Amino acid sequence: MTEPGKVTAAHLRRAAVVYIRQSSTGQLERNTESTERQYALGERAVALGWPRAAVRCIDADLGVSGAGAARRAGFTDLMSQVALGQVGLILALEVSRLARNNAEWYRMLDLAGLTDTLIGDADGLYHPGLFNDRLVLGLKGTMSEAELHVLRARLNGGMRNKAARGELRRKLPAGLVWGPSPGEILLDPDEAVSGAISTVFERFAVCGSVHGVWLWLLEHNLKIPIAWPGWDTVRWRVPTYTTVHHVLTNPVYAGVYCYGKTRCERYLDEASGQLRTRRVALPQDQWQVYLRDHHAGYLDYATFQANLERIAANSRPVANAPGTGAVREGSALLQGLATCGICGRKLYIFYQGTPVLAPTYHCQIGRFTKGRLPRHMNIAARLVDPPVVEAFLTALAPSALRACLAAADRIEAGHELALAQWHREVERTAYTALKAERRYRAVDPENRLVARSLEADWETALAAAEVARHELERREHTRPRALSADERAAVLALGDDLSKVWDAPTTTHRDRKELLRTLLEEVNITVDRPTGQIRLVLRWKGGKINELTIGLPRRKPSKYQSDPATLDLLRQLATDHTDKEIAAAFNERGMRTSTGRHFTETRVNHLRHRWRIPHRPSLPEPAPGIGPFSLSRAARELHVSPATMHHWLHNGFIPGTRAAPDAPWQVMLTADIRARLVDRAPRGWVPLTEACNGLGVDRDTIMSRINDGSLQAVYVRHRPGHGLHIQLTVTAKERS
Repeated sequence: MTEPGKVTAAHLRRAAVVYIRQSSTGQLERNTESTERQYALGERAVALGWPRAAVRCIDADLGVSGAGAARRAGFTDLMSQVALGQVGLILALEVSRLARNNAEWYRMLDLAGLTDTLIGDADGLYHPGLFNDRLVLGLKGTMSEAELHVLRARLNGGMRNKAARGELRRKLPAGLVWGPSPGEILLDPDEAVSGAISTVFERFAVCGSVHGVWLWLLEHNLKIPIAWPGWDTVRWRVPTYTTVHHVLTNPVYAGVYCYGKTRCERYLDEASGQLRTRRVALPQDQWQVYLRDHHAGYLDYATFQANLERIAANSRPVANAPGTGAVREGSALLQGLATCGICGRKLYIFYQGTPVLAPTYHCQIGRFTKGRLPRHMNIAARLVDPPVVEAFLTALAPSALRACLAAADRIEAGHELALAQWHREVERTAYTALKAERRYRAVDPENRLVARSLEADWETALAAAEVARHELERREHTRPRALSADERAAVLALGDDLSKVWDAPTTTHRDRKELLRTLLEEVNITVDRPTGQIRLVLRWKGGKINELTIGLPRRKPSKYQSDPATLDLLRQLATDHTDKEIAAAFNERGMRTSTGRHFTETRVNHLRHRWRIPHRPSLPEPAPGIGPFSLSRAARELHVSPATMHHWLHNGFIPGTRAAPDAPWQVMLTADIRARLVDRAPRGWVPLTEACNGLGVDRDTIMSRINDGSLQAVYVRHRPGHGLHIQLTVTAKERS
């Protein structure tokens, strides 16, 4: 069927849509001819019979890929118009403009076939409802998707092959530039840029942490160069922690050429439900290319690996993990070095006390006991730090002279490093000002529109150069004076007595910790409280091990002493009663603690632990219906009030036992005792008052006869007749 034969009056009553798309903004800028050809398709729709007013162009997807991962607003609009039956013809330069994946392509064919919509490209018109046309469109869609795959595979293969030789040119970080030869990478010839990067690595060798380098750069008001993809030149920015971390952990600075550090993956956006792509960083062992010694770097590879290990060790230490963590400001000198002698885990540190916070080492790993997690160890730092420091100073004595020399040189080197960077900053800003001046003088003075802008740039550059010059002058004025021969001799004399340097007010806790870590690898602490000793195992770098044993301080006798009678009663009651029951018994007897307070469950518990009085073993569950029961539990079992139960126990109507006077009651509810409680009195049984009148005795006598068994009694729980009822058997002798 020819093209005019496929176009019917029903098609002409609807709109003709020209779909225009370019895959990227770069193609949109360079391939202008392709864009003009797509816009010209509107004339073809007019030639097929559509009025010019009925021809629409959808170009919202210019610069958007048709692979399916990106959301195409123009394609979505086209699909909605087709589904509503508003489109009679879809025109595109080729089918790849409509879709590059079969999912979207066949979805469009199904909708077009249902709504009787034609699809046209440079080769002709097709009706998706006809078998032959749909077969051709299906082949074209498959070939379009395969073409994209082949192009991408060919491009990626070429890039990987070139990267494997180290010749693929990608954006390099600040401080490195590409050379003229294939794969050649050189240090940036700009001394300001290369000097700033070198300063970061040199300062890390001194500080030992990313955070320390960052704070040092901020303290000296130094900026750092940054080079991002898309930037033509290096830009100077105030350093951030992330920027410094990227410099110290980037292997390119160590002469490594690397490629394939990230992977592109698709994911479903939970918010919008759209399929999106993202870049995921890969671990180093999964990088596609990793060429060592590819070019000259700012440091050798061995030093770079040592820096990475040190940065990893600076993170917060976890159980059974290597590393001591970064040095902190606290006064606990064994932070990151102390380990538990029982489980071997790193010890935690907490500070307590006022006004001065005292550090304590503790290990929280243990067995659960009654819902609590007791610590393996809890020891004050003031007990273990001094012996370790003494052993350290003793071991350091032979190297004290070299340590003092290194400390003096380190102070001077730090200031010289910052000063050298500021010299380069002055030269850089002066050159920038000179270049701005040349640009201003090269422009026609009468062209004020350009001259004003260049004049403003020149003034800004001059101001920056002036600021840098004043800062350099200030730093040179405050530059620390080099030590004279006499002062150096005085410093070296301190090496004979390092304890003075250690205890000096100018020596901070961070300095002391840094010194300890130069020789010590680990300090294993074991506390044996029964013997009153602390065992320290010092593991030095190099493998040597020393053991120290120190005594625990003895407790001073307290001025508050517990009453021996209270302790004796506690030992009696602790075998059969809970702490809460014991506290109630003590308070009932009017007993008080050594400080004159009422007893509580917590105070009884502390008293037992203080005098090591064992707690009662966990008793088996009471026998069903028998016991033993407490007074309140027995009252609930018999459906009476606790006051009534207490009265019966005192009168002997129901038997009970006590471990000691005023101790809690223990009641056994046998079948005979339960039989004494009835709902209705037996025939002939009389209330307690009538029994007293009939026998001519008082209530106490009646109760004593009930206890010895000479009288039988029951208790009626409900009205009428509520209370005790006695069985009277009055003899002739008793009547007379």
